[in-house]
Amino acid sequence: MEEKNNKNAFKILLVEDNPADIRLTEEAINDSKINSVLYNVKDGVEAINFLRKTGKYSKVCRPDLILLDLNLPKKNGLEVLRDIKQDEGLKRIPVVVFSISGNEEDLIKAYNLHANAFVNKPLEIKEFYRFIKTLEDFWFKVVKLANR
Repeated sequence: MEEKNNKNAFKILLVEDNPADIRLTEEAINDSKINSVLYNVKDGVEAINFLRKTGKYSKVCRPDLILLDLNLPKKNGLEVLRDIKQDEGLKRIPVVVFSISGNEEDLIKAYNLHANAFVNKPLEIKEFYRFIKTLEDFWFKVVKLANR
């Protein structure tokens, strides 16, 4: 996988295996006025490979933001979050846990592993689009990101 050409674009890594959620996120980000590039990996092992630039991901750039689902094959989202936040080269990348889980225990575990935010996936399309706009406005207009 080679890096896309737009070096000034904000890079978002979506770690999600649900095709409907992937498609909806892609559409919402494409409709956005923010200059961004969305990458998607479908399991936790692939996410770590992407972030560590191994195998087919050797030429990708580091993402500016990670949207992380909890319910993933091969390695769940909490395991991925733990790996990211324990890695000196990755731990400053903001991670937004983006899950349908309403489980308080998942929320506590995610924050204990240093998630930057925990958001329940909106169920309605209009709310989903509003969430993506709010997310981009906050992380790419308000916040000063490290290594940017």
